[in-house]
Amino acid sequence: MPRDASELARRLAQDAEAVCRHYLSKGRRQGRYWTVGDVRNTPGRSMFVRLSGRDSGPGAAGRWTDAASAEHGDLLDVIRESCGLIEFREVAEEARRFLSLPRAEPSYEPRPPAPQSSPAAARRLWAMAKPFAGTLAEAYLHARGITDLSGCKALRFHPRCWYRGDDDDARDRAQDAWPALIAAVTALDGAMTGAHRTWLDPASACKAPVSTPRRAMGQLLGNAVWFGRAIDVMVAGEGLETILSLRQLMPSMPAAAALSAHHLAALELPAGLWRLYLARDDDPAGHRAVEHLADRARAAGAEALTLVPALDDFNEDLRRLGAEVLRDGLCAQLAPEDRVHNGST
Repeated sequence: MPRDASELARRLAQDAEAVCRHYLSKGRRQGRYWTVGDVRNTPGRSMFVRLSGRDSGPGAAGRWTDAASAEHGDLLDVIRESCGLIEFREVAEEARRFLSLPRAEPSYEPRPPAPQSSPAAARRLWAMAKPFAGTLAEAYLHARGITDLSGCKALRFHPRCWYRGDDDDARDRAQDAWPALIAAVTALDGAMTGAHRTWLDPASACKAPVSTPRRAMGQLLGNAVWFGRAIDVMVAGEGLETILSLRQLMPSMPAAAALSAHHLAALELPAGLWRLYLARDDDPAGHRAVEHLADRARAAGAEALTLVPALDDFNEDLRRLGAEVLRDGLCAQLAPEDRVHNGST
């Protein structure tokens, strides 16, 4: 019974076309190759799977290359990525199932694909993403004035993140996958419950030219993208970039980006919190969310203070007015002990 990766890959390669028809069903055969958009079964033609060839090496049957992303691998990689699997035992079990081979002992049932937009799907997306340092995601944040990203463990980068667009919008039909900044949404105990995606344009390091370049998935209510662990003092706001902008000047202040006004109002606060800063966006929904969360914080015994931007939000302040003006504005709104603690004096 094959137990190692090389033997499973060899057996899969013996019937490479059948593997492709099953796991890369949105592609088609072209001569000696199977073409598809990418290893995650996106429609397109940038990925080529060799259907015949020598027994080993780059020219072997089952080897593939994605000309758009420079990714490459074998048919085990195809199974892993197209099914959204993470651990090798899951990939091996799925390969054995396809090949009708006996299960390895101890046996594990192959994990089905996670339901779309579920917490499990968010966790699998996070597992497939990579550290964002040196990537397009970092360049995008730098262009927004956010340059100090130390300690941002809640951020990753995905080079080709699936985008399901609006068929009525011509921008959404141009490309099915874009690079994306991925942010982990977690509960207070650190358990990942969702993910936030910001799709990016590789040509400009700006948001991708699609109808909805930002979307969240998973269980968001009560949870947030957390930076640091809140104990007694923290700041909360709507947008990821709003919170990251404040962290440029308050890097040691625990912070939560709730991702929308509705979710900010419902944010779960840690027990024992005694001061909550609320970063308010200057619009009616932002005002209502801050008022609601402030009432909840005060009812729980915490002091609630509102941070007001000079313009529409704190990222706009950072980009248009500069860090020094933003620092001066924050200094006037923070309690004296927090000014010293976070370097805002």
